[in-house]
Amino acid sequence: MNKLIDIILPTEQLEGTQATFSTWLVSTGDRVEQGQPVAELETDKVAMEVCAVASGVIDSLTTRQGDQVEPEQSLGTILVGGLATPKINIGDQGQTSDSTSQAEQPVATEKNVAQNTISTDASDLVSPAVRRLLHENNLKLENINGRGKRGRVTRDDVLKFIKSGANISAVKAEVSKPVSKPTAATNPVSSFGHSMPVARPLTGEMQPHTNMRKSIASHMVSSLLETSPHVTSVFEMDMGNIIEHRKWHKKEYLECGVKLTFTTYFLAAMAKAVTTVPQVNAKFHEEALELFSDVNIGVGTALGDAGLVVPVVQQVQSMNLFQIAKALNSQTEKARNGKLTTADMKNGTLTISNHGVSGSLFATPIIINQPQVAILGVGKLEKRVVVEQINGEDVMVIRPKCYVSLSIDHRALDAHQTNLYLSEFVNIVESWGE
Repeated sequence: MNKLIDIILPTEQLEGTQATFSTWLVSTGDRVEQGQPVAELETDKVAMEVCAVASGVIDSLTTRQGDQVEPEQSLGTILVGGLATPKINIGDQGQTSDSTSQAEQPVATEKNVAQNTISTDASDLVSPAVRRLLHENNLKLENINGRGKRGRVTRDDVLKFIKSGANISAVKAEVSKPVSKPTAATNPVSSFGHSMPVARPLTGEMQPHTNMRKSIASHMVSSLLETSPHVTSVFEMDMGNIIEHRKWHKKEYLECGVKLTFTTYFLAAMAKAVTTVPQVNAKFHEEALELFSDVNIGVGTALGDAGLVVPVVQQVQSMNLFQIAKALNSQTEKARNGKLTTADMKNGTLTISNHGVSGSLFATPIIINQPQVAILGVGKLEKRVVVEQINGEDVMVIRPKCYVSLSIDHRALDAHQTNLYLSEFVNIVESWGE
């Protein structure tokens, strides 16, 4: 017996965020299996796929690119137990067509044949996530083999192409070709032999904001200008002990498939310091400060021009160093491969921005990730000459140092708690292994 089943976005998959429909991965009449991706959506943080809830034939596609999608909303239908008669197809072609009786079907024309030919090949149809990857890496769609439905290029196809290094050098060489020299007509030369550029109207290319960029902009303005009065305190920190500890242990971690990074130590120290200053791991309410028992640390992860995401390592206070490293590896790997879900960025209570990896000494203020009340920043590690007292004498020595900062919501914390937390954090790092 035939049965129509709705294609929906489950409530738990969206988890309170807004979603915009990107593209259909199938067309009406296509056979699909249960669990097969059939559509792609974009939220303000991640791209996600909607999967078929049952095996059958696509009967209708009722959602267009750019439509806002609500939880449990019907995006289309799947016919289970029979062959579908296409009713509505709004997918990649963006057109709606009602099914008609056999007597009403027009005779095939050259235009109809052309349209049918196009519908069998989806190699030119790509999602916003794929277009973004192509733009960021200066790649051309035609250079990549699509392994999706009807030859469609997927995000995984682009990532695999980038990892393989195929034709990348050729593409970059083409991008870096020298610009031709201006002629005398466009760049006249004065009597002294110097170029005299002619003023001309400014021209530019409009690049529409992604949902992620819009969300980041709104979040930053709201956090800094509308919600939290930001104050930042900066300390200097010696990294010598954790450098030594990491040198002795990173090989054994790698043998277990886990990278031991400096950020792992920072997360462990952040959680330990919370026991001294629990007000840092909190949420501000008008009537009270809510102190959390779990220390769930968000790790700011840059995605190049695409923006910034903050995957969360859950319950850091209950893990040892190896467990923290393994959880951190998993979250950052998913972030860089575009595999994060909304659940991966949920319930953060404290955040770290390791901005030093890109060469920054310190940044201020680092915008607080609402509704948290503090965010830690760690700057670039570098060797510095410092004065230490050895055998009663002042001696200049070279030490590995970095700046560490804490930006706080001044409604919830004052200088006393801020500096006490940073002092404890620095002490834990500097005395590691002693």
